[in-house]
Amino acid sequence: MGKSALPEDLWYLIDNAAEVPSPALLVYPDRIESNIRRMVKIAGSVDSLRPHVKTHKMPGIIRLQMKAGISKFKCATVSETEMVASCGVRDILLAMQPVGPNLGRFFQLKEKFPGTRISCIADSEEVILQLSDMAVKTALETYVWLDINNGDNRTGIQPGENAGGLLKKIIDMPGLKLEGLHVYDGHIRESDISQRQKICDESFVPVISLIDKLNNSHADQVKVVAGGSTTFSVHALRQGVECSPGTTVLWDYGYGRLFPDMDFLHAAVLFTRIVSKPAKDLVCLDLGHKAVASEMPQPRILLFGLENYTIISHSEEHMVIRTTEADNLKIGEPLYGIPWHICPTVDRYDSVSVVNDRKVTEQWNVTARKRKITI
Repeated sequence: MGKSALPEDLWYLIDNAAEVPSPALLVYPDRIESNIRRMVKIAGSVDSLRPHVKTHKMPGIIRLQMKAGISKFKCATVSETEMVASCGVRDILLAMQPVGPNLGRFFQLKEKFPGTRISCIADSEEVILQLSDMAVKTALETYVWLDINNGDNRTGIQPGENAGGLLKKIIDMPGLKLEGLHVYDGHIRESDISQRQKICDESFVPVISLIDKLNNSHADQVKVVAGGSTTFSVHALRQGVECSPGTTVLWDYGYGRLFPDMDFLHAAVLFTRIVSKPAKDLVCLDLGHKAVASEMPQPRILLFGLENYTIISHSEEHMVIRTTEADNLKIGEPLYGIPWHICPTVDRYDSVSVVNDRKVTEQWNVTARKRKITI
């Protein structure tokens, strides 16, 4: 069941809807810039921010963040890293341990963008040895972050004795430089901010212990990149920690519902049309799996302007809803909505429609949607 709350200012409407093919993803630069300012405010300064680009994958948004003074970014893929480096960014973390052919691609990136500090994470001795071997062969000094598992159980090594051994291995191996610790805690998703902060702080205690040991034995202060969007406001309170929120730049229905304390603006909207009215109270939209992320249970979208609708089927090209308002809706009529999960929704589109002053004025390429750009 979905129930919309129609915004009073109807900020999402576009005056040239008749010119926009559907389905489309609309983005609103003024709202994106508002979210960027809020990110900087929460972090305390741009120096404490290393935003993740996986949510948007767009040079257009990178440019807005750079305009705000943000100079460090975090990426999930080689393609994202190339996209960010092509924007002129000088400090990029590839937060995916490079294995298989991606190890070679990582060093090709370093060769192509010699003026950019491109680092990576690692959590195994085997990969550390491979990184060292490639760094020596290519004469490219390589900065490595040790990936720490503090409860997410997705990647990383637990912050104990074995972590200490891998840290020493990074420090001792030729061609490598220890950059710091990478700590992602995406498992912490409690809606209540006090409970979220408590769990986040408790899970970070072993990391603090590891940091203290490193700082006592290492000449340089150890850097830390911690958290994602859900724990952003918690890690922002820690001294010397870079925060890497991603979803905050566009926001979505899911995070808005789960984390009301974060108070970011929705800056990406799905634009769809009614393509059929197959039976009484039924309306079919051109918003199938290929137009909106479909890994979550329904409702996968919050539609503006409709009350008490139910999504009854969702297939590759179609979404069928039941609503008592069907008689008032016309075939071809546009509807607007916010996706539950924005990150994989953006990944459905080669480009997004940019809205300025209530009109779609240009297209921004979702460049890093490609698995390979040139490397």
